[in-house]
Amino acid sequence: MKTHVKALVVGGGAVGVSVAYHLQKAGWDTMLVERDELTAGSTWHAAGLLPLFNMNYATTHIHKYSVDFYKTLEAETGLNAGFAIVGNLRMAQTKDRMDEYMLYSSVAETAGVYHEFLNQKEIKDRWPLMNCEDLVGALFHPQDGYINPADVTQAMAKGARQLGVTIERKIQVDGYRWTGSEWIVSVTRMVEKGGMLLPGEEKFEIHAEHVVTATGNHAQRTAKLLGIKIPAIPVEHQYIVTEPDPALVKWRAEGNPEHPVLRDSDALWYVREERGGWILGPYERNAPARFQYGVPDSFRADLFPLDLERIENEYMSFIHRLPSVETVGLKDDFNGPICYTPDGNPLVGPAPGLRNMWLAEGFSFGITAAGGTGYYLAQMMTAGEAEIDMASLDPKRYGSWMTTDYAVKKNEECYEHVFILHHPDEERGAARPLRTAPNYDAQKALGAQFGQVNGWERPNYYGPKDAPAHFDHDSRSFRRGGWWQYAKAEAEAVRDTAGIIDATAFTKHLVRGPGATAFLDHFTCNKLPKVGRINLTYALTDAGTTRTEYTIVRLAENEYYLISAGAWTAYDADFLLKSVEDFRAAGGDYIDVHDITTQWGVFALAGPNARAILKEIVKDAEPDTVLGNKRFPWLSYRDIELGMCPVRAVRVAYTGELGWELHHPVEMSRYLWNLIWSVGEKHGLKPVGARAQNWLRQEKSYRAFGSELGRDATPLEAGLDRFVDLEKDFRGKQAMLDTGIRAKCVTLLIDGPEDTDPWGKEAITLNGEKVGRLTSGGYSVAFGKQIGMGYVRPDLAEVGTKLKVKIRLQEWDAVVAEDSPHDPSNARIRIDG
Repeated sequence: MKTHVKALVVGGGAVGVSVAYHLQKAGWDTMLVERDELTAGSTWHAAGLLPLFNMNYATTHIHKYSVDFYKTLEAETGLNAGFAIVGNLRMAQTKDRMDEYMLYSSVAETAGVYHEFLNQKEIKDRWPLMNCEDLVGALFHPQDGYINPADVTQAMAKGARQLGVTIERKIQVDGYRWTGSEWIVSVTRMVEKGGMLLPGEEKFEIHAEHVVTATGNHAQRTAKLLGIKIPAIPVEHQYIVTEPDPALVKWRAEGNPEHPVLRDSDALWYVREERGGWILGPYERNAPARFQYGVPDSFRADLFPLDLERIENEYMSFIHRLPSVETVGLKDDFNGPICYTPDGNPLVGPAPGLRNMWLAEGFSFGITAAGGTGYYLAQMMTAGEAEIDMASLDPKRYGSWMTTDYAVKKNEECYEHVFILHHPDEERGAARPLRTAPNYDAQKALGAQFGQVNGWERPNYYGPKDAPAHFDHDSRSFRRGGWWQYAKAEAEAVRDTAGIIDATAFTKHLVRGPGATAFLDHFTCNKLPKVGRINLTYALTDAGTTRTEYTIVRLAENEYYLISAGAWTAYDADFLLKSVEDFRAAGGDYIDVHDITTQWGVFALAGPNARAILKEIVKDAEPDTVLGNKRFPWLSYRDIELGMCPVRAVRVAYTGELGWELHHPVEMSRYLWNLIWSVGEKHGLKPVGARAQNWLRQEKSYRAFGSELGRDATPLEAGLDRFVDLEKDFRGKQAMLDTGIRAKCVTLLIDGPEDTDPWGKEAITLNGEKVGRLTSGGYSVAFGKQIGMGYVRPDLAEVGTKLKVKIRLQEWDAVVAEDSPHDPSNARIRIDG
């Protein structure tokens, strides 16, 4: 048995086998160990569906790759993976559901996923066994279908072995130890005793430069062995198999094709044919999480007792949709653990705080995702980055604040939301509120409707002060929801008078020490600011793409205050700390790094009247000049006092108006909030949420990390040339230059439908051909029309280029605007007073 490899994959389900296959194919000597038999986890009892439908751009690419890849396995390995290409029909009982499918259509088109729309008559004509009287239409993927999970796993395993992968079964991992250059993995050979799988006497070690964990339901054991948190916890999923349905048997005997996988999303179930009968899989409410502290040693390829009462409503709706099953008996049932994460997306990428340790955990649609996960994770490991931005799946999107109970509640919620309408403005209520700024109650009293970002409660918009508890839920839509009028009024206030935004969730790091300046100069691509000034800059990946966006405030010669996106605290901290370690290991001087996110509150005050509001409360020997351009110029910071509160004021505004970010000790947030409001209302001050802010920043063409900025585009492709200092050396510089300009980020003004704004998922077209995609979208109060940002072919990025944006299946006129179409000279931001 091998004991030294380049990469060790732990876990022999579909995901782990695919990772091993793709790593070996990329040229890495790879070994896979599985504590039981291949497919012994969730793989064996999975229904094998291959749903291409997904609102996440990265996940859509992953699913598409899997479907295409599985079709090639038989030719490569000689093994039939059991792929039944019968199609996938998603039915809609409501116009809202069709709106969801129309938005998904945009994501699918940008990823090259083929699909069709069918009306009620077309559905009934093709599949007459179905009751279609209450359907308004359907989305159909004719190239989709289902596969045998065990067969596709064994086919990938054979392909992996043919490439040179070593696969060892009955090997349990007991410990991981990092030496600084490799992982030493302690393992035990397992033995069968009386139907139990127990540790044997044989113990040894495997040396691996890289390790990938794909341990499925055993993720909590993996987390303990590694000393990290992994919010992947299984939830019960049950499905039933019926006896043969005489009507179906007759239909097939007459030479008719197999039904597609049927999904009645509004009824919360999927159905497919199975040997003349049907498999029904519901996603019901109240399915419990299991194994939150680890899988019992006695649990192998086992199941839980079926709870038929829990799925009674779904079963009755199954009969409603397929009336012929009313008299058909049940043949078999399955109730097994399927791993989930709080947002439903898997955890794919580097493990937090560890070197050369990679996670591929938390797959609720593991068969669909396995092929693509192996492909893109192998790219990340062997080439440095994947060809698509995988940040939305990064394991570090959950910080150290995440607990077992939080994961349990959110995973159970995620399970029951599989078929719930996925509005882009959806906010789910489980495990909330959890992380709150000190002014949470005051904002709630003003009508704040909150979203959750990295666990933080953040106002999305301010509705009526007396709004009922379900107001936000009822305001959601794929078009302009009930909240739209409130966000519009907030955006107008920032443009006309003043608005205040709670930005406490911003990620904040203090970087200081004798090596700080040399480190940051190489770590980021822009010139470092002088003491008392700020700069917008970017940390790049080794592939030359954008890893993190920073506002750097230079407090002293070797002391810096770094501000980055609030949704990415652990993600940014991990990259920063590892980069500092590399700098020190290469001989760099000492650096002290602290995550001080929770120590500082932040209010962003912006608008034409922002200076007038601050003048009333600032304490200074010369209050009339302290906020003027001479003493406090744009893109600088000053320590000021507002009433009794010490404030690190930064003159910058993400909204593109005169404004300041007021960073203050978090324990003084309530005091400062009340102080600002004591004088603000007479100046037209309004509380403003994240949705209005998102619209406003697009009017200024401000790129957002996770939207325009990510690991699939360089700063030059993002149009950030003015923030890149090519005179100095910095991390990723040569790779950035070698990449060239594959696409270009532009701002589009759109003459769209009266009741719908783009969400940042839409295709950009020219003469009916896709030429790019939106990454952000919304409404512009300055121009009175829709606005969006996105990437197009470089030859189409010139100002004035006429394009189209696809919204609700129609193409709408759009034009490439100049960068910062609102106030392009920044006169409003720089105004003196």
